[in-house]
Amino acid sequence: MGIARIKLGLADKLLLGNMAAKRDWGHAADYVRAMYLMLQQDSPEDFVVATGETHSITDFCELAFGEVGLDYRDYVAGDEKFFRPAEVDLLIGDPSLAREKLIWKQTYTFPQLVSEMVRSDVAQMSAKRGHSTKSTSNQNV
Repeated sequence: MGIARIKLGLADKLLLGNMAAKRDWGHAADYVRAMYLMLQQDSPEDFVVATGETHSITDFCELAFGEVGLDYRDYVAGDEKFFRPAEVDLLIGDPSLAREKLIWKQTYTFPQLVSEMVRSDVAQMSAKRGHSTKSTSNQNV
């Protein structure tokens, strides 16, 4: 929503914490499909549902701001109050068991996930303000 607010002129900065932190970003639709496949198993088992890929907060910002034709470096500022006291620099899951036993893998790529999130936020914020949101990826909305 921060990017949508900036794009629509409602804000001029997005304050974030550790931009170097890396996370395993995945799409809810993929994860719900994995949950369904787990429930179809004859016996319970623990599975890690993850993409097995990691991307930094900076990577996310670059793609997200790029989705609306902006350079994140012009809008993102660091703020220590958003740094976690026990920061984990790298989070990545190993979905190998889910891939093997559930025959599951993610279908959304990281860029697709980011694009969908930003487009949804801009559309929602625009609808509240009465703006048109006819746009495609990497065009100004």
